[in-house]
Amino acid sequence: MVRLSLAPEPTRRDATASEQLIHAHIDVARSMASRYRNRGIDLDDLEQVALLGLTKAARRFDPDAGHDFMSFAVPTVRGELRKHFRDHGWTVRPPRRIQDLQARIGRAQAELEASLRRSPRPTEIASHLEVSRDDVVEALTADGCFTPTSLDSAAGEGPATLGDLIGHVDPAMGRAEARMMLAPLVGGLGGRDRRIVRLRFVEELTQQEIATEVGLTQAQVSRILTRILADLRKGLGALAPAA
Repeated sequence: MVRLSLAPEPTRRDATASEQLIHAHIDVARSMASRYRNRGIDLDDLEQVALLGLTKAARRFDPDAGHDFMSFAVPTVRGELRKHFRDHGWTVRPPRRIQDLQARIGRAQAELEASLRRSPRPTEIASHLEVSRDDVVEALTADGCFTPTSLDSAAGEGPATLGDLIGHVDPAMGRAEARMMLAPLVGGLGGRDRRIVRLRFVEELTQQEIATEVGLTQAQVSRILTRILADLRKGLGALAPAA
């Protein structure tokens, strides 16, 4: 749990004014914290972080600078919340440059939304920050690293889950590829050789059963199969691309 005592100590002269600002804006800080709920960090912790940011803002605020307190405090509170997420909230931790860029994007989005009166596009954010659009997109997609969606989550209205949609190695693909490559090679065999291949590898007869079927000895069938397989391997080797 984050404690307010972590904030810098105010001078005696400013203590009363700072406390008044803090108490007057506690609800604002808690409201800002609630925007980050359900991202893997308890709301109580988020509220403590937001109150820490509010305390820092109150103790640093200079009413003579010409700015109202809220315009000074909101970026400070938001910065504390995002810093807390950057340091403690990642379930899957992306590179630090992406974490830092995401914090910059958050600030840029607030500035651009105010000037554009709409949500900025990634290209506009990239131009504002003078970074590439690809980097902005990568940082925006990293937002899901706080709480990745469970593979057990429903993929729609049906019973399927997200895990059901993940691809896997299909053994049939390998068999289909083998048939495609072998078909022209087997087609080039003589009639008796093709029959022996079919009897052995399609009908799965033993060599003795094949010998009876084609009128040869088992030893002859064995030699023929050895020759056929050697020829097929050679043909497959010729089809393979050079390394």
